[in-house]
Amino acid sequence: MRVGLTGHQRLSLSTRRTITSSIAGILTEQSDENLVGITSLAEGADQLFAFTVLATGGRLHAIIPSSDYESSFQDDQAARANYTALCGLANDITTLPFAKPGEDAYLAAGKAVVDNCDLLIAVWDGKPAVGRGGTGDIVRYANERSVDVKVIWPRGAQRI
Repeated sequence: MRVGLTGHQRLSLSTRRTITSSIAGILTEQSDENLVGITSLAEGADQLFAFTVLATGGRLHAIIPSSDYESSFQDDQAARANYTALCGLANDITTLPFAKPGEDAYLAAGKAVVDNCDLLIAVWDGKPAVGRGGTGDIVRYANERSVDVKVIWPRGAQRI
């Protein structure tokens, strides 16, 4: 089973805890020995998902939006360290042919996640994407492609 993730980056600590538990529950429901988690390893939901996939014994396929993607983590050293660690733990890494991170690269990466998964988990508040390639855009693309989407947005969840 190939499970992809799209989701918000800036989440409160309590929201992160609840979302991690929800992701683990969905992954456990799949009960597939060949679980592959597909994500772009962005800060927030993507990294929570990646660590949860690995903790449940799954394999990780990272779809990196650009060759200089690491530069997008300048404001958060913890997220950058997590990104570096997760790249080292990934079984497969696909880097898209964009030189720098940006909306075109993010949209292409989100579409690549959808195109490579059987199920998409969306950590999403239901609102339209703020920039092109945001969570709302990727959920819409998954729906257009008839990919099964499970939305996680617990009561009281907060973006920061």
